[in-house]
Amino acid sequence: MMNAPVRRGSRLLLLVLASGLLLAGACSSDSTTSGGTSSTGPAGTTGTTNPGDNTPTDAFYQAPDPLPAGKPGDVIRSEPLAGAPAGSQAWKVLYLSVGFDGEPTAVSGVIIAPTGSSTGGTTPGSTPPGSSVAAGSRPVLSWAHPTTGVVDACAPSTLSEVFALIPGLTTFLDAGYVVAATDYEGLGTAGVHPYLVGESEGRGVLDAARAARNLPETGAGDQLLLWGHSQGGQGSLFAGQLAPTYAPELDLVATAAAAPAGELQQLLVDDAPTAEGITLGAYAINAYFELYGPQYPEMTVAQVVTPAGEPAIDEIVPLCDLTQSSQIAAITTPLIGAFFVPDPGSVEPWQTLLNENAAGGTPIDSPVFIAQGDADTIVIPATTTQLVAAYCANGTKAIEKVYPGVTHELIGYDSAADVAAWMAEILAGQTPGGACPAS
Repeated sequence: MMNAPVRRGSRLLLLVLASGLLLAGACSSDSTTSGGTSSTGPAGTTGTTNPGDNTPTDAFYQAPDPLPAGKPGDVIRSEPLAGAPAGSQAWKVLYLSVGFDGEPTAVSGVIIAPTGSSTGGTTPGSTPPGSSVAAGSRPVLSWAHPTTGVVDACAPSTLSEVFALIPGLTTFLDAGYVVAATDYEGLGTAGVHPYLVGESEGRGVLDAARAARNLPETGAGDQLLLWGHSQGGQGSLFAGQLAPTYAPELDLVATAAAAPAGELQQLLVDDAPTAEGITLGAYAINAYFELYGPQYPEMTVAQVVTPAGEPAIDEIVPLCDLTQSSQIAAITTPLIGAFFVPDPGSVEPWQTLLNENAAGGTPIDSPVFIAQGDADTIVIPATTTQLVAAYCANGTKAIEKVYPGVTHELIGYDSAADVAAWMAEILAGQTPGGACPAS
């Protein structure tokens, strides 16, 4: 993470703006009101006691009560979404999934599909341009987004230029893939978003692919490709780990992640003395305490955060990491070095929970591609190398590609072309080299 107040969110936003795209209205709330124990919650909501627990104000995101009967991935509602890349169509969707508590829940997201009956792509190894695509045969690429925030106003599907935030989107569509992009549980929809909780994210990613198959207009088939960055790197890897048991009807072909949040305990230690570490730590601590606290009566925020830092959590959590960086920096910068207790990753039950949510503990059946920039100060490169080694040790065919001079903010975009070419090779029946050198 970065010590300077110019943060990941502002840099990614600048990248999007530099592309001629405007995130108009995205995460538009300027409120820094704490949810805390007051009657006023974030983003104009009321009645919440947790700053990350807010009720959506947009009727589309308000799930029916009770939820309709159905299976994970069943579409509750959908509506066309304007602004999709040329040659494609898009929908905003609300679909069934399985929540942190194991119960049915509603999750929102976006689905984008090519409009033609043939491919137009030139990606190496892809189906030749002009080749026909039979109905129900398009591969589904399920995208898992990086941190945008943890309240509903920060959900990617609410952003006016959500498409620009999916690295490689036009290439994937041009190759004939349907792209599903989850918001994750509790981000867009009601409830606390289980930030950096791997299984919740993974289920959301897999069920978004199922939702894509359940929209007949997409032509989606059962071949599944996974792709994510940062928080979404964790989500895509957990989706790969869960796929054989949670979504066995999907044919997992390839799993890719850019700078994944993998070794969570080590990342907490590495990032603790930085402004970004405070932001992401506040998001995670708020979610973990809310969700895991009932299971661990001994668990307290004071175990990992100083008395000076605790009040900042309620101020940070309602703010969107992507577009409200100046407000967040005003809170976090004075707390650098004073937010976390010493060695917060070693305190129980936090240590156990961080390790449970670290990717790499379960093999992935498909080949795995992990991209890492060597100028990344958020996901430290050594932790990614450690993660790849863990996958290789459990039998996963994993490969790491390091990108010189590339930062955390840009690694998803800088690696997307390589990811697309690698996936196309696998779909064409080729075996990519470089995975897990023999020990």
